[in-house]
Amino acid sequence: MSADTQVYVTGHINPDTDSIASAIAYAFFKRSTGVRAVPCRLGKLNVETKYLLERFGFEEPMLLMDARKRLNEIDLDEPFAISDSSSIQDTLQLMAKNRQTNFGVVDDEKKLVGIVSKSDLASVGLGDTALGIELLRQTPISYIAKAVNGTLVYDDPEAHINGKVSIIAITQKHLELYEVKDRIVILGDDPESQIELIRRGAGAIILVWTKEVRDDVLEVAKEYHCPIILSGHGSMNTSRYIYFAPPVSLVMSHRMITFREDEFVEDAGKRMANYRYRAFPVLDAEGHLVGYVSRYHVLNYHNKKIIMVDHNEFSQSVKSIEKAQLLEVLDHHRIADFATNLPVQFRNEIVGSTATIVSKIFRENQIPVPPNYAGLLLGAILSDTLMFESPTTTPLDHECANMLAAIANLDIEEFGQEMFRAASEAEDVSMKERLTQDIKYFDIHGCKTMVSQIIVAETEPYLDRELEIMHAVESLSKKKSLDLCVLSLTGIIDRGSRFYAAGEKAKWVTEAFPNKEGEEHSLQDGILSRKQQIVPILTDIIAKYA
Repeated sequence: MSADTQVYVTGHINPDTDSIASAIAYAFFKRSTGVRAVPCRLGKLNVETKYLLERFGFEEPMLLMDARKRLNEIDLDEPFAISDSSSIQDTLQLMAKNRQTNFGVVDDEKKLVGIVSKSDLASVGLGDTALGIELLRQTPISYIAKAVNGTLVYDDPEAHINGKVSIIAITQKHLELYEVKDRIVILGDDPESQIELIRRGAGAIILVWTKEVRDDVLEVAKEYHCPIILSGHGSMNTSRYIYFAPPVSLVMSHRMITFREDEFVEDAGKRMANYRYRAFPVLDAEGHLVGYVSRYHVLNYHNKKIIMVDHNEFSQSVKSIEKAQLLEVLDHHRIADFATNLPVQFRNEIVGSTATIVSKIFRENQIPVPPNYAGLLLGAILSDTLMFESPTTTPLDHECANMLAAIANLDIEEFGQEMFRAASEAEDVSMKERLTQDIKYFDIHGCKTMVSQIIVAETEPYLDRELEIMHAVESLSKKKSLDLCVLSLTGIIDRGSRFYAAGEKAKWVTEAFPNKEGEEHSLQDGILSRKQQIVPILTDIIAKYA
């Protein structure tokens, strides 16, 4: 199946449980309708999401880095290649058979060492005779025998061949008139002439119209280190084919324009525009040839097909999303600046979780939800609605959660408490890592703001880690050059949040969420939702001073 048919279903950057679960479940739904859909993630998974994936038997979705296609994601031309020991004759035959105008030349490890084109080979037949002479001088005698469809009767390690060719096949007289020293001499079935030419210093003799070599000729050949070949052709074709004997290593180009398979197609196209070649080798990280890319590929490719779930802002999506083939959006957040070149299917509902919308879609299309998918979606609903305590929760969230719990055979209260405790009790995750697992960036009246939310079962155990928390918040604020960096530590059992802030505007957070007398980072009862409570309250305070 063509790579162009694959559809990538992805949530937002800094993925949370709802983002990942919705991508996995909706990709399953699309596959059940015949779409080749693959769930993706745009970053590291948080502890809670990892717990749910492991519990219900799911692997981490693939990491999607960019909406643009790379060369290894399109259908390249076949990686036809020849070894550097292939002859010119062999190469021309392969070019004709495969309708190729050039070939990559590879070594014994299949790594690209050069490239040879028809024009390179044409220069042998059409170029100056000095080139042919030089090539034959360096060509092993076995290659010459093969080129003339001959039999190598005698080879000699001390052969002395200068690459020049003399044809004496049609004469038996006046041999003294021919210069033969160190030359390749083509002659007929005349043993006496053969012996004389060998003694006169012929570098090698190729015999035409000859069935066998006399023993006395062989003895002289050994004495004068002169190889002998019985040609399979007459003198005319022998003289023609001999020049196709050299290995391509002698004529190939070492100055190659190549591309890495992980390069973006659009970048490759820009580079290709600077050259007149028809096709270019594509290599893997180790230098192995994996295919050829041509202008045809660049002109006819399309970037990835994307379905966005749990977000609709391009700033929250995969890199270069504006260049993707965007097919659908499935979300429960506000609709921000959103524009596409072509119509897309856009579904946005006022519910507490995208997983709720995905559950509805299964029911609307009468497609059963497998128990493991039901458990994963239930976890996402409980995570995003904070066990139904978030003000974003709707009756539909309750309805879908009950349905999914029945399918997965789970008790909602028990499962929810277990999920949040498993996430909050993970000992191998630093506060710095937790801080960056669920963050949203906002520009509020010119105030560059980041709000991170960490969901835990209870907040009180974290009071002993407040120095670590503040260090992580201050470090991130400086790293991102933020005016205001806010962490909301939200407790499900507490039904409230504690706030930690850094940046020039940090004091505004204390005004937005006042501490009780004698306390720092007091529990803010009933403050649970970043979307409907935390950000709107912060916006009011920032507007007051903007």
